[in-house]
Amino acid sequence: MDQPEAFCSSTESRAAAARELLLAALEDLSQEQLKRFRHKLRDAPLDGRSIPWGRLERADAVDLAEQLTQFYGPEPALDVTRKTLKRADVRDVAARLKEQRLQRLGPSSSALLSVSEYKKKYREHVLQQHAKVKERNARSVKINKRFTKLLIAREGATLVDEAPGLAEEQEPERARRSDTHTFNRLFGRDGEGQRPLTVVLQGPAGIGKTMAAKKILYDWAAGKLYHDQVDFAFFLPCRELLERPSTCSLADLILDQCPHRSAPVRQMLARSERLLFILDGADELPPPGPGEAAPCTDPFEAADGARVLGSLMSKTLLPHARLLVTARATAPGRLQSRLCSPQCAEVRGFSDKDKKKYFHKFFRDERMAERAYRFVKENETLFALCFVPFVCWIVCTVLRQQLELGQDLSRTSKTTTSVYLFFIASVLSSAPAADGPQMQGELRKLCRLAREGTLRHRAQFGEKDLERLALRGSKVQTLFLSKKELPGVLETEVTYQFMDQSFQEFFTALSYLLEDERDLGAPADSVGALLRGDTELRCHLTLTTRFLFGLLNTERMRDIERHFGGVVSERVKQEVLRWVQEQGQGRPRAAAEGAEETEEPEEEEGELNYPLELLYCLYETQEGAFVHQALRGLPELELERVRFSRMDLVVLSYCVRCCPAGQALRLVSCGLVPAQEKKKKKSLMKRLHGSLSGSSSSQATMRKPQASALRSLFEAMTDQHCGLNSLTLSRCKLPDSVCQDLSEALREAPALRELGLLHNQLSEAGLRVLSEGLAWPQCRVQKLWVQQPGLQEALHYLISMLRQSPALTTLDLSDCHLSESMVTYLCAVLQQPGCRLQTLSLTSMALSEQSLKELRTVRTAKPGLVISHPALDSHPNPPTGFSSAL
Repeated sequence: MDQPEAFCSSTESRAAAARELLLAALEDLSQEQLKRFRHKLRDAPLDGRSIPWGRLERADAVDLAEQLTQFYGPEPALDVTRKTLKRADVRDVAARLKEQRLQRLGPSSSALLSVSEYKKKYREHVLQQHAKVKERNARSVKINKRFTKLLIAREGATLVDEAPGLAEEQEPERARRSDTHTFNRLFGRDGEGQRPLTVVLQGPAGIGKTMAAKKILYDWAAGKLYHDQVDFAFFLPCRELLERPSTCSLADLILDQCPHRSAPVRQMLARSERLLFILDGADELPPPGPGEAAPCTDPFEAADGARVLGSLMSKTLLPHARLLVTARATAPGRLQSRLCSPQCAEVRGFSDKDKKKYFHKFFRDERMAERAYRFVKENETLFALCFVPFVCWIVCTVLRQQLELGQDLSRTSKTTTSVYLFFIASVLSSAPAADGPQMQGELRKLCRLAREGTLRHRAQFGEKDLERLALRGSKVQTLFLSKKELPGVLETEVTYQFMDQSFQEFFTALSYLLEDERDLGAPADSVGALLRGDTELRCHLTLTTRFLFGLLNTERMRDIERHFGGVVSERVKQEVLRWVQEQGQGRPRAAAEGAEETEEPEEEEGELNYPLELLYCLYETQEGAFVHQALRGLPELELERVRFSRMDLVVLSYCVRCCPAGQALRLVSCGLVPAQEKKKKKSLMKRLHGSLSGSSSSQATMRKPQASALRSLFEAMTDQHCGLNSLTLSRCKLPDSVCQDLSEALREAPALRELGLLHNQLSEAGLRVLSEGLAWPQCRVQKLWVQQPGLQEALHYLISMLRQSPALTTLDLSDCHLSESMVTYLCAVLQQPGCRLQTLSLTSMALSEQSLKELRTVRTAKPGLVISHPALDSHPNPPTGFSSAL
């Protein structure tokens, strides 16, 4: 009996032996003993957990054995059964079970493990469970091979208190690549020595937040992260938990992650400060409502998934535990209202170097990888889109198929929508032509399934959902849905979900173009309801809305008809156009000229940066006439506190290029996402050689101004079809490179008539080059508004420009500081024949009596010139020269 070789060794054989012992013990019980056993089992939960009475009440010996095994695990079920038999006063069966267990399985181990012993066992379990991840083509690969480093940037105080400006940020604010050091820094101490207990990883769909979260869990289990800080880490997929039909406690969720039900969960929870919960997709939680139940405080209290997760996030449940939360960046206000003092970090996706690495990982053939990468890099817009890993995967998948079939790579598109549509068309093209009509019908049903799920916040579908739409076992099911088997108490539960959440949102958008006008449902299900929904719905459907706009492109609509059959109605396009034009109605207007800039109004809680998101939607159409017409309803575009990424500027530049006559654009407290990678420093020898060579060519290179990140925007302003009439840059810290590019644009912009430069910390050189642009013969700017305290002497460049400016008629220098000598110089320039100025505003400016006297003299000499200053005896109020956009 004490010979170890007699014991069962493999996990499978031990589980089978445990089930046999369990069933034999229960079959030894009489009906009365079995009844007593069921009651004792219900009344004595293990670690706060017990099998629901509804499953026990009428269970016979076979059913009980199955319930116990499923609920606790085979071997832990033996311990539970033996203890329950003793409480039910069936001691002879309990003793026999103990003896037989010892003979067949050896001494009990897992149930007696201490927390310190269990830590090692749990880490090994996590490593085993998460060593591989499923690719979207259902192929499993090792996580270390699949994971490509991303750029992650912790948010600093500058995002809240002060915009970083339209120049690169300083080194401490740079994005860092997602290696072990960066992951460790997420919970690092702040400037005051405090560690955050909640960290939020934010980023757009497909950027790699979930993969990064899984890599953090895996690296923790491997001993690379949070050493001596975290004993147990748990991965909680929020969307799955929110759709869980039954209630559960936090302890339930923890035990679901453990290798068996005998985990010492009470002891684990006793040291909650050493627990890490990874909440993936927390933005799926509904916003707290007035009728919401009180949050949980007991980790053993059973509640619905939303209540348990919300209690964790608000720190009413396990307030000392660490939380790592992933969320889309569409509604940070709504999410942060649930969180307690979160430290936010932005997942910015692939750097340019990481894109190249990804291509070479994806393509096994080196030559094919290099050809595909070179093509994408030459397509600037497509290359920018590839910062999102999922989009990068789609692009690589499509390019691989094109290369293998010898097709033209230039067919690949340059918006997210067209990339997705092209991918789906590529997948469908692999099916036999004879299956075409059948697959078109199945795809329409798949769109219905996607739409039903998206509007009801559902990502998982049961077999009944697929059967209702006749999709179970269909070709599109195997192509676009992934099957997931979840262990149930009595039987395995099978669910289906789209290969990626973004595909569900794409098919949702597609459903609106495929619906038959004769079979339109209720108004609540129309595209108008989608677009005019409340803030909560709009944030949830951000990506769906972008896809909808992208599918309205005339060429895309023809593609849809070709691949999905039928005729796409123009009705949806016209309805979307009307909705965009409505957005300019009822939104607050920007402050008028001369109004003091106060604290910026806060956006409605949960609302994304609305104007920029709308521009993204318009960009997706890639149809200039549609964008031009849509922007007629939005004559004033104001973007506040935006940190422009490369893609943001691509989008803004495109929309400016297409804007109608009379358009106004105002950028307030905006900044730039810093450069992705640091430039390598030259070696000492190279620097010495460069400094000593003194060649004229190298000197010319040094003098050549470097292009600013805003050059694409300013170049768009010079397009002959651009109708931008007014541009205001306020509190944007304009570096000299931006001033240089803006100066070039001022010389050619065909429609620009008004320019506002307010508190931008211009340098003397910056103001000089801007003045040169304004003095250019082709410059059409008529009204200029400058508020720039601190550059008193440099203002002479601006004043000199008045002698040459061909169009400038209105100048506002409010809040600037002019010395007596500078006022004297101004008065001299104003009286010169080349000066065409008609209105000059000097309000909020302290002037000496001598200066006021000189200004009165000018006014007498030029009666057509209106000069405004409170101390002058006429025209005390500033003129209303500027449009309301200023």
